[in-house]
Amino acid sequence: MRVPRMITVTLAGAAVLAPAAACSSEDPPAPGKAPQAATAPAATPTAEQPTHPFTGLPGSARRPVLAVKIENTAAGKPQLGLKSADIVYVTQVEAGLTRLIAVFSSKIPAKIGPVRSARITDLRVVPQFGKPAFAYSGAQTKMLPHIAAASLFDVSDSRAPGAYFRQPGRYAPYNLFANTKQLLAGAPKASRAKDIGFTFGEAPAEGGTPRKFFNVKYPAARFTFGWSEKAGKWLIWQDGKKDMAAEGGQLAAPTIVVQYARTVRSEFHDKNQSYTPLVHTVGKGRAVVLRDGQVFKARWSRPTEKDGTVFTTESGEPMNFAPGQVWVVLAAPKPVIP
Repeated sequence: MRVPRMITVTLAGAAVLAPAAACSSEDPPAPGKAPQAATAPAATPTAEQPTHPFTGLPGSARRPVLAVKIENTAAGKPQLGLKSADIVYVTQVEAGLTRLIAVFSSKIPAKIGPVRSARITDLRVVPQFGKPAFAYSGAQTKMLPHIAAASLFDVSDSRAPGAYFRQPGRYAPYNLFANTKQLLAGAPKASRAKDIGFTFGEAPAEGGTPRKFFNVKYPAARFTFGWSEKAGKWLIWQDGKKDMAAEGGQLAAPTIVVQYARTVRSEFHDKNQSYTPLVHTVGKGRAVVLRDGQVFKARWSRPTEKDGTVFTTESGEPMNFAPGQVWVVLAAPKPVIP
């Protein structure tokens, strides 16, 4: 039985080494400088308050779920709306690059972008939310039947064109943004937030090791997560640069989950014959959970695509996340270009 999502959070820790395949040194992005942030930590829910299943923060409202495919290369930064996401998934795409799936429910920003095209891995991730609204900007022709058969409401730029607009000051294809109110209007029956397996509460009393930095490498991208005691969050760098938000400030989250999942070549590829990776998010595997300035070894399990993903400690106890936004970094056990 999982722990209820309404437990206060304290700091805890002991020692563990992160997997070497997808992480490396603790060197900071800027030598000699510790991560800094101007914002204070988010409020911690009290024991009596109902909490949201995606964030563990106070708020019992179960609003519709909106999942949006977001650009994640330098050409599309800074992104707008990510700071409001409940969950952000990092997924590998062609040529060893990455894109994001931003999931919203408890807090939905007015606008989000740049919105980019869908990939086969997206269709494996979103069914755990029931039948959410899924926003994206196009897909390969032979993938369209897969999207039509998937458990989602299609609110792409071709299905809900009135929700999208071109952002001045940016260039195509990195200038397509969307109004979230109109996206959700195009999916009035979108599933509302529900339990997807996450648990929130105190960190495990044992099994963690203090770390200031943690790196995750893809073939053509590198993420660095640096703990900020002042912010109570892991600040995010990509390719050695601060990952800034269009709203201002550096992107950050109190919990980073590095979920190691088998990554293979799918049947899809781009015009340069670079194959689209398929990340297997159903099954079991190992993970690393970053919270409270510590790194914990963990395990993940997801029986089917309609089920959520349960994270446990190595001893089988619930691996509680810190309340707030969660980043799930889907990484291959070893960096691979399919």
